[in-house]
Amino acid sequence: MFRRKHASHFNSNDAEQREAKINELKSALGPLSARGEKYCSQACLARYLEARYWNVSKSKQMLEESLKWRATYRPEDIRWPDVSVEAETGKMYRASFKDKEGRTVVIMRPTKENTKSHDGQIRFLVYVLENAILSLREGQDKMVWLIDFTGWTMAHATPIKTARECTSILQNHYPDRLGIAFLFNPPKVFETFYKAVKYFLDPRSIEKLNFVYMKDEESMKVLYKCIDPEVLPVDFGGRNNVEYNHEDYSKLMLEDDIKTSSFWADDSKTVNHVASGTFVPDVTHQSSLIAAKAS
Repeated sequence: MFRRKHASHFNSNDAEQREAKINELKSALGPLSARGEKYCSQACLARYLEARYWNVSKSKQMLEESLKWRATYRPEDIRWPDVSVEAETGKMYRASFKDKEGRTVVIMRPTKENTKSHDGQIRFLVYVLENAILSLREGQDKMVWLIDFTGWTMAHATPIKTARECTSILQNHYPDRLGIAFLFNPPKVFETFYKAVKYFLDPRSIEKLNFVYMKDEESMKVLYKCIDPEVLPVDFGGRNNVEYNHEDYSKLMLEDDIKTSSFWADDSKTVNHVASGTFVPDVTHQSSLIAAKAS
């Protein structure tokens, strides 16, 4: 009696369909400032579309919220001296090596938390993310997280308020940036904290999490499949005898700050637009930066 309306089937693996969606989103955004144009590269638009299952309307809303956040938070203005105190213990830093696909690796060590500043920790996270993205090789737009939970206890647990904001920033303003994450040696007690945080995670983010244990050969194979044991630090079951050196790492970050300032100098006088104030570069226009020796 009633004819069912046929839904259009979108195939994300179809290059032409993807391009059409990207162009539709770009058109829907309207005019952008110079920085907005840089942020909203083809790859960027594709990430936001992927995050919202290629729904243009929802992707547009998400992207506009990110642009507003960036205009207010100004991640492009964060410099190493602003956050270096958060890095003194090596609790989070960009590794000197890439994974087998050439992706940037970010190492995190929750047991080395050295401050209680909510704002400072958030600001440091954003700085590390921006720096990791800037260091991506041409053709790459995702990173790898290597999180060491060896010796972790509930005393090391991140306050729920901070964990919630970190998760919100990662998922809403850095969509589809995570390629894979390894949670190394998480103790049994970590399950309680994980259950609380898991509530805020997107299902697809959860799928990228891998629990790895030094004494579990099968789980270690998953890690070795991603990162060559020769470059993987000994602490993670590899054969690379390297340790974090704050002084050396600071020198590298200061060099990166200069490159960052130089990269955006031409846009420094751009008048803010509702979709301006953005910073993440189109990685296809940025050469690989010096790898961090500190990992």
